[in-house]
Amino acid sequence: MQINSIEFILFVMAVLVLYWVFPKKYKYIILLISSYIFYISNSKKLTIFLVLSTISIYFIALKVQSISDKLKLNLKEINDKDKKKELKKSAKLSQKKFLIIGIAINIGILWFLKYSYLFSNLFNSISLFKNHNISFPSFKFLLPLGISYYTLQAISYIVDVYRGTVKADKNFAKVALFLSFFPQMVEGPIGRYDKLAYQLYEPHKITEKNLKYGLELMLWGYFKKMVIADRIAMYANEVFNNYTQYNGIVILIGIVCYTIQIYAEFSGGIDIVRGVATLFGITLEENFRRPFYAKSIDEFWRRWNITLGSWLRDYIFYPVSLSKVTTKISLFSEKVFKKTYIAKLIPVAFSLLFVWLGNGIWHGAGLKYVIYGIYYYVIMMLGKFLDPLFKKIINILKINTKAWSYSLFQMFRTFVIVCGGMLIFRADSLHTAKSMFRSIFNIKNNLEIIFNGKAFLLGGLTSKDIVVLVISISIFVLTSILREHKVSIRDKFEEQNLVFRWIVLYGLMFSIIIFGIYGKGYDVQNFIYGQF
Repeated sequence: MQINSIEFILFVMAVLVLYWVFPKKYKYIILLISSYIFYISNSKKLTIFLVLSTISIYFIALKVQSISDKLKLNLKEINDKDKKKELKKSAKLSQKKFLIIGIAINIGILWFLKYSYLFSNLFNSISLFKNHNISFPSFKFLLPLGISYYTLQAISYIVDVYRGTVKADKNFAKVALFLSFFPQMVEGPIGRYDKLAYQLYEPHKITEKNLKYGLELMLWGYFKKMVIADRIAMYANEVFNNYTQYNGIVILIGIVCYTIQIYAEFSGGIDIVRGVATLFGITLEENFRRPFYAKSIDEFWRRWNITLGSWLRDYIFYPVSLSKVTTKISLFSEKVFKKTYIAKLIPVAFSLLFVWLGNGIWHGAGLKYVIYGIYYYVIMMLGKFLDPLFKKIINILKINTKAWSYSLFQMFRTFVIVCGGMLIFRADSLHTAKSMFRSIFNIKNNLEIIFNGKAFLLGGLTSKDIVVLVISISIFVLTSILREHKVSIRDKFEEQNLVFRWIVLYGLMFSIIIFGIYGKGYDVQNFIYGQF
């Protein structure tokens, strides 16, 4: 059941009616049952892995919480400071053991299903190279829906209980709902227990405002997905699937098209998901903040897939940066480089390495995904280490960094770097990415292709499709510009008269029906981030 299907819309409508008529006390049960119906319809027997993750974090969190509660009671009865320290140390050690077990279970399930094939093949290749007769069987498993998303949510929950940020919930159904809430199972956003859980459990009223805002957000998401992303995917798929037949400008346009496609689709999907949640009075985290207005790669990743970035920061970067190993590296770098900026950057570079390895591995089981993460890591670190040099060059050349032209240059530079990352991400292999990158500079027949218009009419695209893309992308860009300049489009829209508002909404709806890519003659474009 794809979220861009009629079946999903009918499903949401049915759940909404049930949620409305059921007593307040049991509304969250309706969401839980609906979430499992949705999940089972997509993952069938693989739902067992979601159940296993839920059971593991439920009992692990309760055990960690009980150790913490018992410690508080014991501390009240003890006056000796040394005994208190010893008791705290012992309790923390016990909590940590259970935490490690919980993380190991959930990472183990993810590794077994998603990465065991890659590692067994890698081991067998090394064994064959060294003439060893040892080999592991290689199995490629079907992945449960959203396993990479709910695994991160599961880990964040038990870690937050361990840190004392949240209390372990004794209601199993509530923990199960947090992990399985159906709108976000396809492609996030990644929820946190302290921000999402209470919203899921509270009995919300079905209000006119929530229905209106939710449906508007869903319409906008479907517009981005079906009119822009799925149409431009026709070109991008043709180029990437048959890259040996093209070169130069065609390859370059294909990479740009894919970059636009994945942004329109991913952000559109999140809009649909957040719109559905809004119908029920639930607010999911924002996952995009106009990333192509970013002036650096650092800023881009603060605006792109925000919930993944914040998860990696809180559960990988901070623990690594506060570890004993990083402390030793920091002391060593201070001895060698004294109190220079390099001394401060080295421990940061060490911690960020794990973040970007995690980012790459999370996206997929393959060397190209590791390189995808390292690609951004290297660019980011080069930017940080060379920052003083860049500032000197700017001062020497007397460049006005506050000028709009300089900001435009920074945004264009960031976009080019991101396109490079998207090439690695989309290509079938690193070899393919390398080959496509080289072919960009093969300008043979480029001028002829451009003047004949052949460069823009691939994959079944027609001149009418190009017109639709130009208009729809222009609307997308215009709304982004307004939001970037702090204009609340929703508030401005509400200020308009009723006739104008209905014209806009009907226009958006009919543009999806008329210009959306679906039906006979078209391949249904699954959500790219749905595979993770």
